Amino acid sequence: MTAPANGPLRVGELRPSQLLHTYGVGSVADLPNLSVMVLGLDRWELDKATVLTEDRLLAAVRRRLGHQVTTLRTPPHMPETTDPFGEWTRVGVPVGLFPRWLRCSREQCNQLAPASSGLFELDEQYFRPENTRYVHTCFGQGRGRPTAVPARFLIACRAGHMDDFPWMYFVHRGAEHPPGCTLTLVERGTTGEAANVFVQCSCPNVPARSMAEAMGLRGERELPACRGHHPHLGTFDACPEQVRTIALGATNSWFAAQLRVFSLPRAEEPLAQAVQENWQHLEPLALVPQEAAKMLLPTQQCWPELEQYGLDAVWEEVNKEAQRRADQHVVRSADDDGEEFDLATPEWQAFTATHERQLPDFTTAGERVPAVAEEWLERVVLVHRLREVAALTGFTRIDAPEWMPQDDLSDQAAPLTSEPPTWIPCAELRGEGVFLKFREEKLAAWETRDDVRAREAQLKRAYWMWCAARGVEPNWPGIRYVLLHTFSHVLIREFALECGYGASGIGERIYARPGEQPMAGILLYTAAPDSEGTLGGLVSLGRSGRLGAALEQALVAARLCSSDPLCAEHDPTVHGRLHGAACHACLFAAETSCERGNHMLDRALLVDTLAGNHGAFFV
Repeated sequence: MTAPANGPLRVGELRPSQLLHTYGVGSVADLPNLSVMVLGLDRWELDKATVLTEDRLLAAVRRRLGHQVTTLRTPPHMPETTDPFGEWTRVGVPVGLFPRWLRCSREQCNQLAPASSGLFELDEQYFRPENTRYVHTCFGQGRGRPTAVPARFLIACRAGHMDDFPWMYFVHRGAEHPPGCTLTLVERGTTGEAANVFVQCSCPNVPARSMAEAMGLRGERELPACRGHHPHLGTFDACPEQVRTIALGATNSWFAAQLRVFSLPRAEEPLAQAVQENWQHLEPLALVPQEAAKMLLPTQQCWPELEQYGLDAVWEEVNKEAQRRADQHVVRSADDDGEEFDLATPEWQAFTATHERQLPDFTTAGERVPAVAEEWLERVVLVHRLREVAALTGFTRIDAPEWMPQDDLSDQAAPLTSEPPTWIPCAELRGEGVFLKFREEKLAAWETRDDVRAREAQLKRAYWMWCAARGVEPNWPGIRYVLLHTFSHVLIREFALECGYGASGIGERIYARPGEQPMAGILLYTAAPDSEGTLGGLVSLGRSGRLGAALEQALVAARLCSSDPLCAEHDPTVHGRLHGAACHACLFAAETSCERGNHMLDRALLVDTLAGNHGAFFV
């Protein structure tokens, strides 16, 4: 992570996955002594950004952002060396200071001013970048100078804009302020709440003002209109939204809009799989004479992946693939990747295939269904190796995105660039998982029950209320999805107790669709950004001898919540909630685990609760 101020200055470190999930473009990263915002893709240097090949993901990104997107890339990175001034220190993700208002941390001072005012000085620490800070010259010399900390409050709107808090406007209540006045930000209590934080101006006859007046509905009336500012791009747009005050570091300041896919098998042999995955780079060589093509092969970007198979074998496979595509009249252009936009169906077909796969990024093995689950569980698949690629396509503020991955979000998320992007940042994760396929006939019969239909009607009413309150177009996922999603959450909690991974490290993928080509299954998986992925703790729980006990224990735990009877009797239509009998004590999971933001959950569809039977699948 580098700050472009008089040349790049290294100020901290983040993991590649964090640049998509937590600290992506437009987000505020809270460093030990600084607060910075990750700048837009226009400012990123691509020399050290690796291109990742994943055609299905690229096709989905193009559908969302436009056909001008040509590549998926990892964040720029160079391995660290012992040279503190080496090239690796100048490679990273660019950030800028934000918020730009700073406050002196010396209790007798507390002066509040912009960093550009000249009152604060940047203390650069090349050998210890985490100690880089701004200092105020009000007291002491050298390292004794007090640190200038970021201002605690910002303003943001639902359209994704963010700005510094209008301190002068707020303390003067919208009136003009004379030049030369100074501000201080003082805490008069010990709790740190907004009511005890006061901003005061040195101008006479201007009383101090509590930050509590900037919060809630009153704050929306007191604050100015949104300037449409995107600090990560340095642009201003017309914006009709009303700003609201948020605290620095608030979780609602940035929500990622992502697309995720698993790398699926294209062939039975590893070499054929690798050639097909990198065909966009290899296709031009098929038109070149053999001798010239063999000379060009080692110069291709994908050669490190293919080198292990040998030059002659790779060239032979390239010819086979070219002939196969010619026979099938398959034409792939830059605007049409020949892939389905439905991301779920190809994955469902790969996981439910009857034969096992033994590929570097997709290794599966069937497992016997436990006797206790034979009535409703049709198939168990152990996924020993799995590769997931996630792409960041935008972000929102204030409200989290509540859409499914395949929806078109081009007009709903804040942009990553000032112009239509030509590339998108992504992260590559490898890991393992367990796939469970439900019996379709059992699930279809459950969906026709009267009590299930009554519960679905109640949940749908609450869903429509929620959508109407936010101006969102309704897209009810179906009662089947709610059931499978709830089952996934109770199993995540049980697996986390046994497999050695934290619950936040276990992700889910729900496959739920009725109709002519039905889907009914879940994948629980864990993944890590290193090359080896994970170590088998999750897969071991999918073994028949352990899975049966885990399923029984998970369902028993779901029957009772420590918040019952309030949780079990929760009526989602009262306040337009997107969940039934569910809460933090029984079902809610970390945002890194749940694909729906802890919505579409209901224990009543799974088992009997204290409120009785309202359509329980497991009776």
